[in-house]
Amino acid sequence: MRYRPLVAVCGPTGSGKSALAIKLARQFGGEIVNCDSMQVYRGFDIGTAKLPIPERGGIQHCLIDVAEPAKGFTAGDFARLGRDAVREISERGNLPILCGGTGFYLRALVDGLSPAPPRDESLRAALTAAERRRSGVLHRWLRRFDPVSAARIHPNDAPKLIRAIEIRTLSSRNASSQQPPEKLEGYEVLKIGLFPPRGALYAALDQRCEQMFDGGLLPEIRSLLDAGVPQSAKPFESLGYKEGLAFLSGALSREAALEQMKRDTRRYAKRQVTWFRHEPGIARIEGFGTDRDAEEAAMRLVARLLDPDC
Repeated sequence: MRYRPLVAVCGPTGSGKSALAIKLARQFGGEIVNCDSMQVYRGFDIGTAKLPIPERGGIQHCLIDVAEPAKGFTAGDFARLGRDAVREISERGNLPILCGGTGFYLRALVDGLSPAPPRDESLRAALTAAERRRSGVLHRWLRRFDPVSAARIHPNDAPKLIRAIEIRTLSSRNASSQQPPEKLEGYEVLKIGLFPPRGALYAALDQRCEQMFDGGLLPEIRSLLDAGVPQSAKPFESLGYKEGLAFLSGALSREAALEQMKRDTRRYAKRQVTWFRHEPGIARIEGFGTDRDAEEAAMRLVARLLDPDC
């Protein structure tokens, strides 16, 4: 069986993934598939660092602006649409290049997800309310009927706790005993991970937060609210938007909102670095995607994927 090539450019936010992916696409005839969980939502542009169309270098980008903000979009949705996009790009004779920092989405597409029941919003709302009334109750419930999952999930990780309880309630099966996932077949996957120096990355993220806050993030939030997007919409929980909402509501001063955005963005980048350090089969590149050495290293990796004898 001849395997088709698939490249994934991953790493923490602000590491230069988009710039590197565009350069690789130009060099090797590629098309880019977004792998960022927030860039799938229409209208959420500035806070998600979504590249404007003129800055995409004429390269086709898929899975950007494919979801309505008020509706749910899951890793399962991404895996299904992402696999379709990857196959369509390959069938056109081009190189599919995944680009983004949502490690779970990358893993869902490549390694698959265990079959599980769909989300139940009413159940989720009840579980969320229960946890708010009595902190820690979700973890205690999960320990009773799925101790294996409870041992794997942090007591404060409400989204994962809710999903595990949801699976048990709707399917009568524990999350820890789900069927093996269905993997992406027929592809040789090259995962390129960017790992800039921490100090330089944090400085770049602080600067980007300031540019977002001063460069239209607040008017964008007002425009989304005026268009009827509810504050409860999932993308409003993401970095930048939750701080912007807090400022616009008067809960935080502008200075406090910006400092919180910087702090939370650095923390998020740290979690991403930890995730990708443990991602199986990743080819580490120490630096930003805009660094000449990093670019050349990535070019060599992709060239070897396409032609092992080169």
